Amino acid sequence: MDGKRWRRSVVVALIVLGFISSFVSHAAFTPADNYLIACGSPHNVTFLGQTYIPDSIQPSVSFKSQLGNSFSATSNSSTPLAVHHSARIFTSTTSYRFDIKQQGRHWVRLHLYPLPRHNLTSASFTVVTEDFVLLHNFSFSSNNGSYLFKEYAVNVTANSLSVTFIPGNGSVAFINAIEVVSVPDFLIPDQAVSVSPTGHFNGISLLALETVYRLNMGGPLVTAQNDTLGRTWENDIVYLHVNSSAENVSVDPMNIKYMNNVSPEIAPNYVYATAENMGEANVVNGNFNMTWVFPVDPSFLYFIRVHFCDIVSKSLNSLIFNVYINTDIALGSLDLSNQAGILDVPVYWDFVARASADSNTLTVSVGPDTTTDDSNAILNGLEIMKLSNDARSLGGLSSVDALLVLPPKKQKTAIIIGCATGAFGVLLFIGLCYFCVVARRSKDAPPGIPWLPLPLYSLTVTKMSTTSQKSGTASGISLASANLGRFFTFQEIMDATNKFDESLLLGVGGFGRVYKGTVEDGTRVAVKRGNPRSEQGLAEFRTEIEMLSKLRHRHLVSLIGYCDERSEMILVYEYMANGPLRSHLYGTELPPLPWKQRLEICIGAARGLHYLHTGAAQSIIHRDVKTTNILLDENFVAKVADFGLSKTGPSLDQTHVSTAVKGSFGYLDPEYFRRQQLTEKSDVYSFGVVLMEVLCTRPALNPVLPREQVNIAEWAMMWQKKAMLDQIMDKNLVGKVNPASLKKFGETAEKCLAEHGVDRPSMGDVLWNLEYALQLEETSSALLEPDDNSTNHIPGIPLTPFDNSVSMIDGGAHSATDDDGEDAATSAVFSQLVNPRGR
Repeated sequence: MDGKRWRRSVVVALIVLGFISSFVSHAAFTPADNYLIACGSPHNVTFLGQTYIPDSIQPSVSFKSQLGNSFSATSNSSTPLAVHHSARIFTSTTSYRFDIKQQGRHWVRLHLYPLPRHNLTSASFTVVTEDFVLLHNFSFSSNNGSYLFKEYAVNVTANSLSVTFIPGNGSVAFINAIEVVSVPDFLIPDQAVSVSPTGHFNGISLLALETVYRLNMGGPLVTAQNDTLGRTWENDIVYLHVNSSAENVSVDPMNIKYMNNVSPEIAPNYVYATAENMGEANVVNGNFNMTWVFPVDPSFLYFIRVHFCDIVSKSLNSLIFNVYINTDIALGSLDLSNQAGILDVPVYWDFVARASADSNTLTVSVGPDTTTDDSNAILNGLEIMKLSNDARSLGGLSSVDALLVLPPKKQKTAIIIGCATGAFGVLLFIGLCYFCVVARRSKDAPPGIPWLPLPLYSLTVTKMSTTSQKSGTASGISLASANLGRFFTFQEIMDATNKFDESLLLGVGGFGRVYKGTVEDGTRVAVKRGNPRSEQGLAEFRTEIEMLSKLRHRHLVSLIGYCDERSEMILVYEYMANGPLRSHLYGTELPPLPWKQRLEICIGAARGLHYLHTGAAQSIIHRDVKTTNILLDENFVAKVADFGLSKTGPSLDQTHVSTAVKGSFGYLDPEYFRRQQLTEKSDVYSFGVVLMEVLCTRPALNPVLPREQVNIAEWAMMWQKKAMLDQIMDKNLVGKVNPASLKKFGETAEKCLAEHGVDRPSMGDVLWNLEYALQLEETSSALLEPDDNSTNHIPGIPLTPFDNSVSMIDGGAHSATDDDGEDAATSAVFSQLVNPRGR
């Protein structure tokens, strides 16, 4: 036999052996512990092919109240699921105790539904095990759904497991069904790859996990009947950022070949047999990603498992792509076929990450590897699980001991621990006293956050402070010239913010925390202190200084100065008394804004953006237009803020700037997202989202809403095309808006949200139309719109000549002051607005 045939025989033999070993080792998993409890039910309940036993007759399960009584409740009404037909209601702290046959990971699943006629919707309660807090002060009054299913993975290290329900003050606790089921030890590892910072995260076996998202990409709902571990996998479409970026692909589930220690317990073949494939695979530039966006609690870490199976390739080594978590590359140049040597073989990777630094979301993306000719990527499945925090909690900062009275048999241990803790506290107090004495002897400010120092570059700053001479800057920025604002020492910043007093905290953004401050002359300022763990850093700090030091406009937030001393990165702005626009739209108790004021705010923001796009020889693209970056001063004058992501626009001989995608999900221009080609029209799209947010007073993205309502741009456009925006507008505006004004506003937003940039208006056009909408609101209905939809001159709105001095940015010219030429109705110099044919 020649060498080639011999090697082929060996490969075939290995594959056959792999299948045999796979069959032997991947036999259906049988859990040692499998408790399915129907709480409060008088009889067995069958649900999804499984039988739930009443809690009163299950011999290996007992429940006991510390005080008072528990009672069962049943419902004859049309409850959502069979397991919701009954409940056990507790008037005092009560524990279920489960006998454990095999220690290790277990699912703890809670089914919760407030039965009608029992007033359980307002019930507030906490759920704990011996070691972990699962739910803390939960109430259906704050829950968006009518029923709740919670799944936890808890490592049981004893011969029993207690699940305890603690009613809130004056309330009751309840549960409809509980599942406690063994899980294979290999399902959840002790270690995963940490993302940002990159490294290894150890000790997962000591933590509890809560399933937050479990998705079957490109496929239907997979229920417990089709999963050997009783899991539910939902479809991903609700979380997909751009629907057109993905298309469904699938194969026969029997084609899936489990090998290399991957079994159906990792994920069922129904998950690996479907995938989301790039919707524009093999486009010319291939520079776009599929991205899924997930709202999460930013105070927790998350365990993320990505599932892959190459069901789309015709040959090996033809599918190579990158995997991103937030904006970090988690897997680079991933070639799935290299993992097993054949196609249709499942693989998976585990990561640990936090929410994105500038939002309460976590994103997962796949996209082509630019080093190859291929421009496709897939994702088959995704799991995101919350990790318990340092308090061993999945629901806050309170530990089990703080929430639960210790049982009598543990009281002696508690006394010993208490005495030891007290002795340690005395020693700690003595140490603190010594530290305070030493600290009083030093007048130096506390050390800053350990940023890497800024590299040398050609910026100059105005040296206005007499104390600035005391120490040099960390970045090496020259202090010899002027026009870039004031340099503050770190001590001056400390004095202005009362040592970053948390009571002065205004908010938290992508760059860091923002504090209210007062400088020595009494001027109120906003102080943005960089966070070294933020995704924004040196580049954004430098961009913000470079941009704002050269821009002066009534509708742009002014940069007063900065500090980069003691490895800090701090920006000092003018103080905006009324905060971000978003806080006046939803999420706070602030009074609703009237329609006219909303229009004036939108017009102000449009003026600021219009100045950025046209006020210099080369335009500036903001790249992060959203309602949190539109700030309001004490007179509700709108000003555009946060220029850390801004970028100089294309030159005269270019149509776009090629750059990596940055911005905020929900506001991103889909064309920029797909092509990575940035233009001023990308800001126009984002501003269109802002307009709809102002009208409808809801977030740009809200995944908890029905599918068609998740993305405000898609949802609002559906109503706009029906000429029925009044059906989804803020209820506080109903009957208070001139229909003609609303019509013009809706048309303007619709043009901004056009799919392709060439179809969108300029910010000058947007500004013109918004002022027209305001004019319609202020005048009687006798003022009719023109018959066509052009932006011709509108009677009643004066055109004011444009003052070019306002736009001087490049060196040698005098920069205009904040108020120069800013009250012009629309900067209506643009001849193309008066004569559209001029374009």
